[in-house]
Amino acid sequence: MDQQYYSVDQVAELLDLHVKTVRAYIRDGRLRATRIGKQYRVRRQDLEEFTGGPLPGPEAPEAAGGGRTAEASTVVRVDGIGPDDASRLTNLISASLAGAPGGAARVHVQTVHDPARASLKVVVLGDLAGTAAVLELIGLLVDEERE
Repeated sequence: MDQQYYSVDQVAELLDLHVKTVRAYIRDGRLRATRIGKQYRVRRQDLEEFTGGPLPGPEAPEAAGGGRTAEASTVVRVDGIGPDDASRLTNLISASLAGAPGGAARVHVQTVHDPARASLKVVVLGDLAGTAAVLELIGLLVDEERE
């Protein structure tokens, strides 16, 4: 059987911890990990020893859900937007994710506003349906500002 490894992000998700907490456990030696390049990988066996029992769910992290999965990573640039409108747009997107059932777990959004260029970049990562919903919301909010 092939040895299974998890990324720090996957370990954080499995244990419902912040990524920085997992990295601190690795640095402190509380969780064994192997450094590959600039990233850490945690063996399934080491993770089970750390948690004191078997991990929930399927054997392979890729097999979650039992079938194929697809994810999208998208960067949206909105030009001609000031700091107040950028903050408003960011807050509306965050509120929509918090209010959607399971939305925050399926889609991750980060925003960066560049006041010198009056530009907002929105990075959307997640499943296809959730990403499409966020993109549609951004489109609606941007179109609303034009009117």
